[in-house]
Amino acid sequence: MSPDPTPTPTAPAPPQRGQDVIHNIGYREYEGARLGRAYARRSLFSQSLRGAYGLGRSAKSKVLPMILFAVICLPAAIIVAVAVATKADELPVGYSEYILMLQPVIGIFIAAVAPQLVSLDLRFKITPLYFSRPIERGDYVAAKYAALSAALFVFTAFPVVIMYVGALLAKLDFGESTKGFLQGLVFCAVFALLHAALGACMAALTPRRGFGIAAIIVVLTIPFFLISALQGIAMEQDADSSIGWLGLGSPGSLMDGLQSKFLGGTSQFPGGEALTNAQGPLYLVVIAALTAGAYALLLRRYRKAGL
Repeated sequence: MSPDPTPTPTAPAPPQRGQDVIHNIGYREYEGARLGRAYARRSLFSQSLRGAYGLGRSAKSKVLPMILFAVICLPAAIIVAVAVATKADELPVGYSEYILMLQPVIGIFIAAVAPQLVSLDLRFKITPLYFSRPIERGDYVAAKYAALSAALFVFTAFPVVIMYVGALLAKLDFGESTKGFLQGLVFCAVFALLHAALGACMAALTPRRGFGIAAIIVVLTIPFFLISALQGIAMEQDADSSIGWLGLGSPGSLMDGLQSKFLGGTSQFPGGEALTNAQGPLYLVVIAALTAGAYALLLRRYRKAGL
């Protein structure tokens, strides 16, 4: 008799409903530390601050920030050299007045940096990736705003430090120099907080970097020149009392009034018009309201669905 034929293998019966099997394909659980929101905020802040100066990015990204940094520091170095060579009794330009004189350079820096920190994330739709981590929209806004403020503070405070060191080398009065230096740092801090809020708010309105640059330049320059022209007209019309009130109309003139009234600076208003006792506190209120309002608008922008 011939051997029995090999039995044909039969397919396994499909699993019954409710008996599905989960196969272990080698994924391992994360065993590291969960650093949470605070670490995410710090990381985003440090990354954004470095990116403002092109650090950690291509050489091309470093060119403009570093050129602007050299431009704002060079006049301070020249002032120091002149003071030391001529053995002057005081610096020819005050610390806060120097920052006001260099506002066009600072405006270009803000217009270049703010869209880089904000607009590109919107354009390439990266923000939802941030929010998928243990970080909320308020954390993102706070980190970006803090990074821009810190970058702007470093940008404005460094020439102030150069001038202070020069004053010490020129053997100017230590007490007066230190007092002016500290007042200059306070001015730089307020200047950075206000202009960072305005710059970030304008940059976040559009994912287009070019439009963001144009919006920032418009907000920072046109009101300032308009108010300066109106103040000049008021002085020609012998309406000097209105010069201080007109100064409430632009960020640049607000900072001028602040430094001349509270920080020992010289007013850059036409005719050197000083603020009255009623106008001084109002300048502080407007600066605080403008900063808080711009930050609130920035928060509202990032609450919008579909980012």
